[in-house]
Amino acid sequence: MITLNHYLLAGGLLFATGFAGVLLRRNILVIFMCLEMMLGAANLSLVAFSRFGANAAVPDYNAQVLVFFIITVAAAEVAVGLAIIVALYRLRQTTHVEDINLLKF
Repeated sequence: MITLNHYLLAGGLLFATGFAGVLLRRNILVIFMCLEMMLGAANLSLVAFSRFGANAAVPDYNAQVLVFFIITVAAAEVAVGLAIIVALYRLRQTTHVEDINLLKF
């Protein structure tokens, strides 16, 4: 039987993998994907807490509806983020974080 701990462990591993990718990688596209992985891990934990809440016989679907709104906002975030990444690539011809110093004074 799959319990809340299994979902939280999977969410924690996904979040830790995404966090390590953000800290260790130098490619802006990989960093962006790792940020989305961290958001997905948070959504997984939110759905798990919703499913295994105070009354497990009657789950509360309010948090699961909230996850759909989060996914919708994340889709808009991906569109804006990729547009910024494409604009930076066109300007600097690179996707490495060290080479992009556009926002520095």
